Amino acid sequence: MSSSAVETPKPTKPNDPPTEGGEDEDPTMAMTLSELSKKMQAIDFSMLFTRAESGAMAGRPMSNNGDVEYDGDSFFFSFNDTTAVRDIARDPIVALSLAAPKGLLGKPGLFIAIEGKAELINDKAKFAQHWDKSLDHWFEQGVDTPGIVLIKVHAQRVHYWDGDDSGEVKLRA
Repeated sequence: MSSSAVETPKPTKPNDPPTEGGEDEDPTMAMTLSELSKKMQAIDFSMLFTRAESGAMAGRPMSNNGDVEYDGDSFFFSFNDTTAVRDIARDPIVALSLAAPKGLLGKPGLFIAIEGKAELINDKAKFAQHWDKSLDHWFEQGVDTPGIVLIKVHAQRVHYWDGDDSGEVKLRA
């Protein structure tokens, strides 16, 4: 699929010219991970994208279940027998997409794209660290539900668009 649309980045300051390659390269304007974490607290669902066996991208909505003190790692519960888990076991490189609704006075919402590496965790102690009572709806036996797995996505790159501000959040190694 090809597209004829060309993205022209918005300047980071009123009179700044766009930067090469569409990237916000002004480090003085970049949002910190802590600032982004605070803005993410209202976002419950993200789209988790994996590489299917055919090579195509496959996406599905996943809830963070209120586990949003974002430090570069995202956590999602699933079952071992899902396509997403099979995709991750074959190729752990994944992407997440998040969007927050419009702000006050119609200001565009927050959009976040995360590239990362997923890890499948089968440790009940780790389950308990990220468990929220609302998960009991899908996993009736809680952390003891047979076949449950915790998907951890460790971000390698985080891009955001927040109104006129956009950039890449610097992550620790």
